[in-house]
Parts: sequence; structure tokens; C-alpha cells
Amino acid sequence: MNSRTVIASIGGIFLYFIIQVLVLKNLVLFGVAFCFLYAIYLLLLPIEIKTIPLMVIAFVLGFSIDIFYDSLGIHTASAVMMAFFRKPWLTVITPTGGYDTNTPPTLLNMGIGWFLVYSLPLILLHHLTFFLIDNLGTSLYIPMIYKTLSSTVFTFIIGMIVQVLFYKKRRGI
Repeated sequence: MNSRTVIASIGGIFLYFIIQVLVLKNLVLFGVAFCFLYAIYLLLLPIEIKTIPLMVIAFVLGFSIDIFYDSLGIHTASAVMMAFFRKPWLTVITPTGGYDTNTPPTLLNMGIGWFLVYSLPLILLHHLTFFLIDNLGTSLYIPMIYKTLSSTVFTFIIGMIVQVLFYKKRRGI
């Protein structure tokens, strides 16, 4: 990663954090579908990023969001869990020719089919971890599954809309 990419990543972290805390904190559909757009940001980081730096970024972003949500580390744990499983999942779904160097894994760069297979299981893992920790000690597992599935779909759709509106197609050098 060059210095321009690092600066853009830091700006992206700040932007997604502000949007999550100021706009999406109160956006809940029908009392069950929550939008955690910061999870999409973690998925859109370059493929070449190693697991440990990604987990540190996820920790900082999740912890910052936990401070404003008063959620005692739930966002942090969920983001770090998703960051931990991102690299093995990318290895599993590697195309035949491999990935282009320095190409971000966005919807426009990789296509809808690949992005669906890449992001949906990781978003589901994030949300499942989040709602499982949130419901520890209760026996409300059916509502938890309902919240997990509806929030996964809601986050995925909002993430696709954000990418189509604000991201541009960019290929590696």
C-alpha cells in the first residue's frame, strides 16, 4: 500500500464512522433490520492487506462505534471476527487467475456474482456474532435469527447502493 492508499483508507474509516454514528445509528427498519455499514467498509479494503493489520483496523473502528453506541464491545468483537475470517474466505473463493494487484474488492470491480459470494457470508458472520453476543443469557433465539437475517440483507443492499453511487471502477496497476 502506498501513502495515497493509506491516507484514503484513514479518510474512509473516518467517513464511514461518522455516517454510522450520526445517520445509521437511528435507522432501523420495522424494529428488526439494522444497518452496520462499517462492516462493508472493512470488506472493501484491499485484498492484499494482511489479517493482523485488518484486525487492528476492525478493532479501532468497532471500538470507536462502541463508544457512541454504548454497546460494551459488541461491535468490536463482531468486526474483529469478520476481519479474522476475511482472508481465509478470500482464499476459498479465489478465481482461477487469482486477484489483480491493488484492485479493491468492490461490486463494480469484481461483479455482482463474486461480490455476493464474497460479502454476504462475511456480513452474516458479523451480524450473527453481534446479535448472539447481544442476546447472551436470554432464550430469544428466533428473534435473534430474524434480526440477523434481516439486518444482513439490509446492510448488503445499503452497501451495494453506496458502492454504485460513490465508488468508481478502478483496476490495479
